[in-house]
Amino acid sequence: MAGFGSPDVVDVSYDNPDQPRLGLEVLSFATLRERLLPSVATAPSRPDFHQLTLVTRGEGTALIDFVGYPCAPGTLLHLRPGQVQRFPASPQGGIADLDATLVVFTPAFPPLVPASTAVIDEGLSPAAFSLSAVEYRAMSVAVAEIAAEYATLAERDASQAELTVELLRQLLAALLVRIARLPHPGEWNPAAGGEVFRAFRGELERAFATRRRAARYAEHLGYSPRTLTRACLAATGRTAKDLIDDRVALEAKRLLVHTGLPVASVGRMLGFTEPTNFGKFFERTVGATPGAFRATQR
Repeated sequence: MAGFGSPDVVDVSYDNPDQPRLGLEVLSFATLRERLLPSVATAPSRPDFHQLTLVTRGEGTALIDFVGYPCAPGTLLHLRPGQVQRFPASPQGGIADLDATLVVFTPAFPPLVPASTAVIDEGLSPAAFSLSAVEYRAMSVAVAEIAAEYATLAERDASQAELTVELLRQLLAALLVRIARLPHPGEWNPAAGGEVFRAFRGELERAFATRRRAARYAEHLGYSPRTLTRACLAATGRTAKDLIDDRVALEAKRLLVHTGLPVASVGRMLGFTEPTNFGKFFERTVGATPGAFRATQR
């Protein structure tokens, strides 16, 4: 992982120092701590890759897109490309003393397996799971198998290495399918929304800055507004309009906190031609004015 960017948020590009051409890396949290510059360790960062973290010892609190997630043995975190995180911190404010294994991979590395699509999609999927004892054992075995194969890669000849890379892709797919079948918090059940919800998720991520009416998404995707809303309710317990507003509000929060753009400019980037309309939308959705939210988060 290589960090660069402004003092507000550090953009982190995928960089595997041991296997530069491989789209996957397995490392310990201790190794990550050694790599991080102090300024990066305590700053918000935004990767362009997926980061799975399975905690085995210690406690802390991770922050992902303004939501705090307590970390303890049995916690599984999934940070997606474009999400903004602060690494798990101790109550004293420094980076937490955790034992954990990280599986880091590019969006292109895992094979396209339908059951894992909802896990690797950006946007609406859960960022943290508190695993039961049975789930934790299964996840630990799956992560350990990936780590063991990854560790042998440097020792393989060319033909064996090629097979090992393919094995790693399949093992990662299996891990993602395990995550897909975990109980999801609240009413989150993307499978219940079927193809309609899957298509909406992808289109929402592409068009949230320019399209805010559920009827326009339905028209673009070839469904009726009622069909789209029914799929969203089945998958999340929320309407399509609720999910659109949440995604726009999340991007507004990111821009307000992690850039120095004026509030009016943030609104324009998200399709609001009038600053007053953006202010009313943000206060209704978030519960604070844009200026007040920015002040409390900095």
